[in-house]
Amino acid sequence: MIKQEDSRKRGRAARNKGANAERELASIIREHGYDVHRGKVFYHESDVVGLPGIHVECKRVEHLNLEKAMQQAVEEADKRKDGAPAVFHRKDRGEWLVTLRIDDFFTLYRGELNGKKIIRNV
Repeated sequence: MIKQEDSRKRGRAARNKGANAERELASIIREHGYDVHRGKVFYHESDVVGLPGIHVECKRVEHLNLEKAMQQAVEEADKRKDGAPAVFHRKDRGEWLVTLRIDDFFTLYRGELNGKKIIRNV
């Protein structure tokens, strides 16, 4: 049986790992010229806010259920109306990857989303 204290420690560690991943991802996006910051849970924001036309769902896990993560991104993007859902993910010691729905990819590739021209770089 798992002790309640051990369960709390694992929960705290997972939250810290998620927060660290969001900070790391925001830093990488800023290096590419975008003014982003970690979202505030209290305000029901995306994991990373400020990437035009993209709803960022950030995941850093060894065994990602990509379909479940994308479904979460789709649902939150629909609620927040903040852009195309995208899952930014990496494994420990792995590189960052981005998963988009194919229609959203081609819309971004053409440079438009929701009828607006996307800012490609600052």
